[in-house]
Amino acid sequence: MLEIFIILLVVAADQITKYISVHYLKPLETVPVLEGIFHLTYVENRGAAFGILQGQRWFLIALPLLIIAVTIIYLVTHRNDSLMTRICLSVILGGALGNLIDRILLGYVVDMLQAAFINFPVFNVADTAVVCGTFALALQILIFQERTDS
Repeated sequence: MLEIFIILLVVAADQITKYISVHYLKPLETVPVLEGIFHLTYVENRGAAFGILQGQRWFLIALPLLIIAVTIIYLVTHRNDSLMTRICLSVILGGALGNLIDRILLGYVVDMLQAAFINFPVFNVADTAVVCGTFALALQILIFQERTDS
């Protein structure tokens, strides 16, 4: 049940920020929040991370569908895994679903968060969830492995 709540929370946060971006940020294109450091910038990303695989819409729908299915099966069949593992996978799953919704409905992903102080692609809440969830999962696995190997 916790997993479903986390997934829905991530998807809702992602889709709400994208809705706001489309309706209020798109006409402005960019709004500096902290000039030269952090901007809100409207981008329609038709590729994957860092703009790779531009125009490969069906591949970018099929691959996440497969990963989502495998992750759901894992969560259902590994109910006794650690709580942290299930939380991390749920955050990743919520992010994957958030971007998948855009790809299916719009043909692109709406991005709006820009770290202006470095040359880094504009990203969104779903991207953040996938990256943070993956990082936390990696740490959790490394810490868990270290404890069981001792």
